[in-house]
Amino acid sequence: MLKIQFGERSMPTPPIDVLLIEAMDAVDIQSALAILKEMQSIDIAEALEQIPVAYASQLLLHLPKRAKVYTAMSSVRQAELAQHLARSDLADIISEMPADKRADLFKSLDPAQQSALLPALAQAKREDLRRLSHYEEGTAGAIMTSEYATLGAEMTITEAIETLRREAPDAETIYESYIVDTQRRLMGEISLHELILAPLDHKVGDLMTRDIIYAQVDDDQDEIAKKIARYDLLALPIIDAQGVLVGIVTYDDAMDVVSAEANEDFLKAAGVEASTPDMNIKKIPLLQLYKKRVFWLVILVFGSLLSGLGIAHFESIIESNIVLVFFLPLLVGSGGNAGSQSATLMVRALATGDVVLKDWFRLLGRECLVALALGITMAIAVAILGYIRGDAMVALVLILSMIGIVMIGSVIGMSLPFILNRLKLDPASASAPLVTSICDATGVVIYLFIAAQLLGQI
Repeated sequence: MLKIQFGERSMPTPPIDVLLIEAMDAVDIQSALAILKEMQSIDIAEALEQIPVAYASQLLLHLPKRAKVYTAMSSVRQAELAQHLARSDLADIISEMPADKRADLFKSLDPAQQSALLPALAQAKREDLRRLSHYEEGTAGAIMTSEYATLGAEMTITEAIETLRREAPDAETIYESYIVDTQRRLMGEISLHELILAPLDHKVGDLMTRDIIYAQVDDDQDEIAKKIARYDLLALPIIDAQGVLVGIVTYDDAMDVVSAEANEDFLKAAGVEASTPDMNIKKIPLLQLYKKRVFWLVILVFGSLLSGLGIAHFESIIESNIVLVFFLPLLVGSGGNAGSQSATLMVRALATGDVVLKDWFRLLGRECLVALALGITMAIAVAILGYIRGDAMVALVLILSMIGIVMIGSVIGMSLPFILNRLKLDPASASAPLVTSICDATGVVIYLFIAAQLLGQI
């Protein structure tokens, strides 16, 4: 929208990416850098993702906060830039990144890039990178960082504060410090708040909290995120089988896990494969987008054939009572909607840990009661239409069918996530299209069977 100021028409400011491309086309890198100068790292990263990778790599090398910008980019753009940057430049940027983000990037590189990068890193960072990238994806080890503050139990408060001053530049957080013995076994923790308020001549071991919350290095990252949220932690210490402190998971990394899991569950609920992180609908290749969607759609095509078989079996009752066709989409759609609602509630409850497998039977009774009430309510509405379009018998068929279809659909929807969970599959795979297809086929059979029984033909 154009703005009018003092009788003159002012032109809208072009988008940042357009300005950057114009400056780089004119080989005026200083103008491009001036555009980015006052922007936050996350905003710079977003802008650099919108321009050609060759221009982005040139600008990145001249940014004072290049590591933060690079860390904020999607994994796809990070990999693209890794191919354009010289090995020494890439090594310098990676060395400035947080340890956990560095490991994530390293694992996304191909073996040739990994082999070329490692010799360019300092030995300490190289060994730390190898160790962190060794942990299996989906575990606490894969998301933890090795940059944390440790203290000795025999230190005085004065010595502890001096130690934190030295370690602070390399630590991801110093709000919580961890007390370890000579074998680096976790003994306790103490907060920066407690250190500042404590008498300077007191020992850390006398003030530390010994009953601490921690997790094992091979624990599932979903459980890590839940534990951090449950106990409202800034960071969660991670130990190995021997009790040795090997890293910490900070709350922001836990938030990333929750966000990624929510995104994955959302895609699965729509019947879309969610294997690629940072999926951008504007940039994803058409072939990859096709592959992500085709599997479930093909499966659901064959699932929909069950509805057709049900209709074919009851052709005679349909031919003699053509009014039944008018209500068929309404009834089977209601069953699918009820099933999708139930499935969504159960998937969410299982994901948050509100319910477990053993709760199924008790929840089944509750779901049946709720579904019965819903079915009766919807049946009253559809019965009026049935009486107007047909007669009292048609209205009765619709009442019984609606109650049965809604109840069966709800039971299918709430049970399918439990069944998948019992089979060690992701409950989120109980997607809305899958539940709808099953409920549609079931609804067709229920509706036409009741109609055949009450209207006198099979």
